[in-house]
Amino acid sequence: MKAFLGTGLLGSNFVKAMLRRGDKVQVWNRTASKAKALELDGAKAFDDIIEAVKGAEVIHLTLKDDATVNEVLNAASKGFSPGITIIDHTTTSLEGAIERTTLWKSKGFDYLHAPVFMGPANALEGSGNMLVSGNQVLIDKLGPELAKMTGKLINFGPEEGKAAGIKLIGNLFLISLTAGLSDALGLAKALGIDSAEVASLFSSWNPGAGVPVRFDKIRAGDFSKPSWELDMARKDAGLMLSAAQQNGVSLTVLPAVAALMDNWIAKGHGNDDWSVIAKDNL
Repeated sequence: MKAFLGTGLLGSNFVKAMLRRGDKVQVWNRTASKAKALELDGAKAFDDIIEAVKGAEVIHLTLKDDATVNEVLNAASKGFSPGITIIDHTTTSLEGAIERTTLWKSKGFDYLHAPVFMGPANALEGSGNMLVSGNQVLIDKLGPELAKMTGKLINFGPEEGKAAGIKLIGNLFLISLTAGLSDALGLAKALGIDSAEVASLFSSWNPGAGVPVRFDKIRAGDFSKPSWELDMARKDAGLMLSAAQQNGVSLTVLPAVAALMDNWIAKGHGNDDWSVIAKDNL
């Protein structure tokens, strides 16, 4: 028997996929109607969180944040069976994941933080990526079951909390990427270019394909062999900023990047590869 606490978009599809695999799943959600809706798929919904976890051998969570996870687990713990395993898919702080691992171990329960790079569709079809780290014996034990939930289970080793940190890093990149796309749309608007034309560009030219090579170049820390000089990149940034300003378009990311470029040019790095702007973070 499994229990699933938190049946929003992601959690509800995890539950549906479990039910399709033949699992028995008890569900609870703070908004009870979201859990109740899953009874049509074969889940058993509870208004009382204590009742929802009774008899469960494994409890999954997809909640909002550290505080919510702590609150929900504390409330549910009155119904825990001896030796249950808690698997938390919530995006949380690194420190919170470590603290919960220690806390629940002291109470006799295994806690594994397993955040995901998965949307609702991924949860339903078992694709995407799930991250784990920490107790390798526990991960080996749970691995086959977790692998059914995702396209790829990525193990970052024995360090508790590392999976939580990696998830935050990945989410930062996604946020930055979306903000960059927003700026690209803003510049297109300023230049009178339809967004469909920008979409056509990205369908032919995929800048994301160069991320691994660029990331390795930055990590190596050698900016002396430029493929795009910082001075030239800053010149282009100036053209972009000027076009946006002239047409009343506000950009989000580029002004901050341009200011960073100016700082590095002032330090004498204008002829280096423009990725030198990342040097202080190495």
